[in-house]
Amino acid sequence: MISIKSQSPNLTSVPPTYTITKTPNDEAVTLDHIDPEVKIPIIDFSLLTSSNPDQRSKTIAELGRACEDWGFFMVINHCVPERLMSAVIDGCRGFFDLSEEEKLEFEGKHVLDPIRYGTSFNTSVEKVFYWRDFLKVIVNPHFQFPNKPSEFSEIAFEYCKKTREVVMGILEGISENLGLEANYIYKTLNLDSGVQVFAANLYPPCPQPELAMGLPPHSDHGLLTLLIQNGIGGLQIQHEGKWVNVNPNIPNALLVNTADHLEILSNRKYKSVVHRAIVNKIDTRISLAIANGPAFDAVVSPASKLVENHSPAYTGMKYRDYMELQQSSRLTGKLILDRLRL
Repeated sequence: MISIKSQSPNLTSVPPTYTITKTPNDEAVTLDHIDPEVKIPIIDFSLLTSSNPDQRSKTIAELGRACEDWGFFMVINHCVPERLMSAVIDGCRGFFDLSEEEKLEFEGKHVLDPIRYGTSFNTSVEKVFYWRDFLKVIVNPHFQFPNKPSEFSEIAFEYCKKTREVVMGILEGISENLGLEANYIYKTLNLDSGVQVFAANLYPPCPQPELAMGLPPHSDHGLLTLLIQNGIGGLQIQHEGKWVNVNPNIPNALLVNTADHLEILSNRKYKSVVHRAIVNKIDTRISLAIANGPAFDAVVSPASKLVENHSPAYTGMKYRDYMELQQSSRLTGKLILDRLRL
């Protein structure tokens, strides 16, 4: 199928195949309209990993509240250099600027192919397409990457390595907040071989943004997703039944959302956040999501300690099977997660 990037410059209206039916509930609000006191939580990574036990313990409690109340937070003072964040977004732009012929060299045939370029989400099952092109690469446990544009692979490797360090630090704090050993998630889900997916998204300008959608409401597979973007907004999260615009005003913050397997492991103490991407008329938005999950062969169930006095909320399923099912289906809310509810 032809990418939306190559189609969009010639369009003055949204084709029927991209036209989404929206309802009044789809309108988003800014945080100011919810409550002036409500702010997206901010987690200071330097305090989360501090050697000062009081600082660390306070930050772990803040992290737990963010996961319970929002399923979304911004991370500051992390170990990912600003130059690297800029360089990897530039690399994504460079990839999407390649000719259609060059990009199609990386078109995958199966949803678990290690490198996959495409458009929308899953055109084989969708009746209406999304205003988005993507590059998805499984970069861990084995790093593979497109060889174009030059140096993109090296930059992506360094970026993925640095973000993994951040994820491991956050997951330690989450383990402790759940009352588990600090390395419980790491050991139980075999994160040495944990799956990491590099998902670059391109949302070109849309002539009628009110009729189209970049990505529909959905939650992510895995444990945590880390997101950066090129300064153009478009991410919305569901909070207390309303859509909230996420306009990060903190330079170099990482946007982090909790994903389905953290909801399963925590036995629903934490909820994976439902989010979506909208499009605009003027600017091209580029975002880069790094999804971090268990090892492919790990069976993810509620942590045993969390079901000693409570019934398990979910049945276990191998991560590979879950990921394949989600990526092969239409992207709709928590469709796959709900199938595992007990």
